[in-house]
Amino acid sequence: MSRKHECIAMLLAGGQGSRLGILTKNIAKPAVPYGGKYRIIDFPLSNCVNSGIYTVGVLTQYQPLELNDYIGNGQAWDLDRADGGVHILSPYQQIKGTEWYKGTANAIYQNINFIDRYDPEYVLILSGDHIYKMDYSKMLSFHKKKEADCTIAMLEVPWEEASRFGLMIVNDDGSISEFEEKPKNPRSNKASMGVYIFSWKKLRQYLLDDEANPSSSNDFGHDLIPAMHEAGERMFAYEFDGYWKDVGTIDSLWEANLDLLNPQVDLDLTDSSWKIYAKNPVTCPHYVADTAKVQNSMIAEGCEIEGEVDFSVLFANVDVEEGAVVKDSIIMPGSVIKSGAKVQYAIVAENVTVEGDACVGKRPEDMENIEDWGVAVVGPGVTVGKGACVEPKAMIGEDVKGAE
Repeated sequence: MSRKHECIAMLLAGGQGSRLGILTKNIAKPAVPYGGKYRIIDFPLSNCVNSGIYTVGVLTQYQPLELNDYIGNGQAWDLDRADGGVHILSPYQQIKGTEWYKGTANAIYQNINFIDRYDPEYVLILSGDHIYKMDYSKMLSFHKKKEADCTIAMLEVPWEEASRFGLMIVNDDGSISEFEEKPKNPRSNKASMGVYIFSWKKLRQYLLDDEANPSSSNDFGHDLIPAMHEAGERMFAYEFDGYWKDVGTIDSLWEANLDLLNPQVDLDLTDSSWKIYAKNPVTCPHYVADTAKVQNSMIAEGCEIEGEVDFSVLFANVDVEEGAVVKDSIIMPGSVIKSGAKVQYAIVAENVTVEGDACVGKRPEDMENIEDWGVAVVGPGVTVGKGACVEPKAMIGEDVKGAE
C-alpha cells in the first residue's frame, strides 16, 4: 500500500491531435517533437517534478507506443521512484468489457482506483499538449488558501482569439461567477488553460455522478465543471501570466517552435532554475562547415550544416547540404535537405529526404493571393523528388515524384 500523497497529477495524453494531420498519423500529439530536442509532453512532466509533484499518471489512448517508449520508467524526469513515480494508464479490460476513454472526465473516472491508491487530498489535472513553464505548487497553495473545491488556471488572451477558449467571468476575490465555452461573442478574455486542481473527495463524487448521467459527454469543460458550478461549489481562477501555447494546430506548432528564436518571447529553455527535462539519444556535436551560413537558428546535436539556415529549428541529425536553403522552418530528426533544395515556411517531419532543386513551401510575399499561403507540411519518411514542389498549406504523406 502506498503512503498518502498530498497531491498527485493526472496527465491527459490520449488525444489524436487530428488537426496536426500527418504529424500525428503514427504518434500521439504529446509525443510530437518540439524545440530541437524536446517533445511536447516534456513540459507538463518537468513542471510536475519542478513543483515537487512526483506521482504522475499519464493517460494514453491514441497511438501510444512511441509515447510509452519515450516515457519509459520516467528516469529522464527523475520520476523512476519506488513510491509514486510515473505510470502509463491505458484504457484496460474491465469486468463489463473494454471501453475507450469517452471524454476527459471519463478518463479520470476509469482511473479512480489508481488515484485512491495514493489517497491524495488534491488531484492536479493536466493536458499533454501545451508548451509552458508553471509552478503548480503555487497554484496548490492558492487552492488551499481559498479552501476551494476546484481551481482553474487562467490566462488572459487577446480579445480577437477569446472565442477559441473556454472563458470565465471572475469576481474580485478570484471566485468564478460564470463560464462560457467558446462563445461567439465573448464577454471575457480570461481563458481556461486546461490546468485544474480539485479536492479529491469532491471530484471523486462528481466523477461518479457524471458517469451515471446518460446525457453527459463526460468532459471536464462541458459537463463536470459546469455541474460543480451549478451546485454552488467553491470554484476559483488562478491567474497565470507566463508563456503558454496550445500546440494543437500546424500553425501553432510552427509558431511555438519559432518563438524560441524570438528574444521578446518569455520562454527560456536554458534556465537551470526551472529545467525542462527530455530523453535524448547521445549523439555527436553538430558540425557547421565553412560553406554554411547560419543565423538566428537552433541547431541540435548531430546536424551537419553546409548550406544556408535562417530563423529555423533543426532537430538532431539533420543534414543541410551545400547549396540548400532552409528558412523560417522546422526540420525534425534525421531529415536531409539536398543541394539546391529550398525549404521555406515549412514543417518537415522525421527522416524526410528533400532531393536536389526541390522546393517545400514559399514566402508569403511570393504569393499572388495571400489567402493561398500557409505552412507546408511533409510527413515522416517522405521523399520529395528532385525538382518537385510542395505548395504552401499542402500536407504530404506520400512520396512526391521528381520533375521529369
